Amino acid sequence: MLWDCGHSDLAKPSEFLPRAGIRTINRFFVTNYDEDHISDLPSLRARLNIEVLHSNSSINSQQLRYLKLQSGPLTNAMVSMIEMLDGYNGGPPLIPPAFPDVDFRCYFNKYGLIFYDTNNLSLVTFLVCRGVTFLIPGDLEHPGWISLLQNQNFVSDLRSVNILIASHHGRENGYCREVFDYCSPSVIVFSDSPIKHATQGMANTYARHASGVQFNGVLRSVLSTRNDGTFWWDL
Repeated sequence: MLWDCGHSDLAKPSEFLPRAGIRTINRFFVTNYDEDHISDLPSLRARLNIEVLHSNSSINSQQLRYLKLQSGPLTNAMVSMIEMLDGYNGGPPLIPPAFPDVDFRCYFNKYGLIFYDTNNLSLVTFLVCRGVTFLIPGDLEHPGWISLLQNQNFVSDLRSVNILIASHHGRENGYCREVFDYCSPSVIVFSDSPIKHATQGMANTYARHASGVQFNGVLRSVLSTRNDGTFWWDL
């Protein structure tokens, strides 16, 4: 199972997954139709077999093409993403891949009702691994959170979250205080590279909502890939 395929010069999923012996992605989740979430997609598709695509299915390939052309020419990664929307329109297979002790549920706002921007159309996933729940919200912004909070199933799933990946890499526009009326995570993770965006300024705000975990001998409420490196959970 793979969520997104952005890359840096030092880390490309199309390279480190085959090195780890992985040749097939049973389920590929695209949380956001923006370049930083799919930049390695052409190479990934060329080198690995992708069986099932999970994304915001309310937007079709023509709508995504139109939306992206408003901001300039399509990149190779975006062309590849649009091709996938056309080629992976049959839904999951009748017999889904078996992932022992793993479950997931996805939510998204529908394109064209209220939202036309890719951030608020993010795919939000609750990933449950042996009783530990991760929340992966893409780049969802405050209006998108408020919309999903109208769904009682979504609210119910929030109550079980242990590890929250901060929306939009921890930026202020991805923060929604109302989420924490229902969600009490142990730790919040900023997935953030050394780029010049305001993605660290919300750490203290997020920290108020987490109980904390032991990390290198210190109780931490917020972790950042920028400052702390790559994370593994052994479940």
